[in-house]
Amino acid sequence: MNKKRAQQNSDRQARLAAIQAQQRASERKRSALIFGGIGAVILAIIIAVTLVIVNQVQANNAAKEAAAKPIEGVATFEDLGREHTDEEVTYEQSPPVGGDHSPIWLNCGVYTETVPDTNAVHSLEHGAVWISYQPDLAQAEIDALTDLVGSRSYVVLSPHADQESPIAATAWGLQLEVDSADDPRLAAFMEKYIQGEQTPEPGASCSGGITP
Repeated sequence: MNKKRAQQNSDRQARLAAIQAQQRASERKRSALIFGGIGAVILAIIIAVTLVIVNQVQANNAAKEAAAKPIEGVATFEDLGREHTDEEVTYEQSPPVGGDHSPIWLNCGVYTETVPDTNAVHSLEHGAVWISYQPDLAQAEIDALTDLVGSRSYVVLSPHADQESPIAATAWGLQLEVDSADDPRLAAFMEKYIQGEQTPEPGASCSGGITP
């Protein structure tokens, strides 16, 4: 009788051990799946971030290469006044490319409303590039321009009511007119002319002025 009971206990222990072993194996498999899934997600994120960085570096390099050459379509304007005035100024170009202007410059940044020409011209004198667009430009194009400008210093982005082209890039004495936000010359223009050689007052601030 004792021998039979001992055999039964042994069988129960064997079954219990088998069940516990199966549970441990299932837990290991479940953990492997969880950590494998997490690892796959992390790897996908790393790949995505790497691709974004690589694409941005390639875009920056392309802009620098383009900026090193003459940019097709850029118009040049000379003999521009630089006097400070509190009076209204009538400019020959729209948007203006330089000339007499307000003693207070426009803070660089992204604007969704039109900005005063005389303040924006003062920012051009400090080496800013002004990207302007027609107020009825498609929102997708405006969004693309906003992405293009990003958080770059010495850039003004705003609508301009009186320009003929959909989009214009302006620096002191220089202007490029384009039809689309994806025109690669826009990035090249910024690369070449932000604080470029054309700047009458290089190093002057593009903050601490006015924000309309």
